[in-house]
Amino acid sequence: METIERRKTRAVTVGNLTVGGGADISIQSMCCRDSHDFEAVFCQTKSLADAGCEIVRIAVPDKSCVGVFEYIKSRGVTVPLVADIHFDYRLAVLSAGAGADKVRVNPGNLGEIDRLYAVADACREHGVAMRVGVNGGSAEKNFVERYGGVTPEALADSALSYIDALDTYGFHDIVVSVKSSNVNTMIRAVKLVAGRCDVPIHIGVTEAGSARMGTVKNAVGIGALLTDGIGDTVRVSLSAPPELEISAARDILSACGYSRGGVEIVSCPTCGRTAIDLFGILGSLEPRLEKIDTHGIKIKAAVMGCAVNGPGEAREADVGIAGGRGEAVLFRHGEIIKKISEADAADVLVAEIEKIINEKTA
Repeated sequence: METIERRKTRAVTVGNLTVGGGADISIQSMCCRDSHDFEAVFCQTKSLADAGCEIVRIAVPDKSCVGVFEYIKSRGVTVPLVADIHFDYRLAVLSAGAGADKVRVNPGNLGEIDRLYAVADACREHGVAMRVGVNGGSAEKNFVERYGGVTPEALADSALSYIDALDTYGFHDIVVSVKSSNVNTMIRAVKLVAGRCDVPIHIGVTEAGSARMGTVKNAVGIGALLTDGIGDTVRVSLSAPPELEISAARDILSACGYSRGGVEIVSCPTCGRTAIDLFGILGSLEPRLEKIDTHGIKIKAAVMGCAVNGPGEAREADVGIAGGRGEAVLFRHGEIIKKISEADAADVLVAEIEKIINEKTA
């Protein structure tokens, strides 16, 4: 795959992770448990981290929730934690001193600019980063009026005004997000911001919907930006269990060429020549392949329904199977290795993938 030239940004430290500065694109999600229930939030944070989430955001609706960050860290979870703040800047100040690794604020709903500066002071004192968020509900009124609505230009200018204010104030550990539930609006707004600053950008489509439609909208929006080299951290917002956001984000990153390893499956859509249970084989393979530790190696595996064209069409795959009537062939880079039975196809492919990993890590 052609190498994508990524947008150059400043590096921002978030806990034990770097966002921007050429670092790997990190995957985020957000707890949906009641923030007053520290144990429930801890359990979900751990579940997200185990699923591959690299930054976890937690809502802080009132002062009694601020202690959740220390509680989670005391239980041994090391994934960076973000305090999600709306309206009350004092909660951001308290969270910065209570174990949060980053605070996320929408400056447009904090009030006077001095409140944003107070958050910056607390973040600077405790070595905490800040995410500056702008969406349709928090864009600056004067920009909305200037552009006649919540346009990409209004969102971008609003975000850039906050970045300029913080940079002038001397606080530079900023990540910015410009989000919309409209895919085109989000893409255009992010591109405007990306062209006018060096701040790392958190990308995603907000309020995207269900697991099905939300994944589609995020794939289009996030994918359009990633293929242009824009984006330093991502969240696939879904009205679904947050663990699904992690797998969706991984799939989008992989499809755009940003995978840090793992097994990518390519498969044919089937046609009248298909003579094996390709859908059944895929259904068996996917959960097994997700659990394989490739040690950072990227492996492309093909599952093709036709033994006549399959090896040729999937010649770029590292390994694959192609079906015949009641049997299949195993191939590497288009070269057939041996015939196998249809019943053994999934097992043989998994074994061959593990063999490749062992060869490359020996």
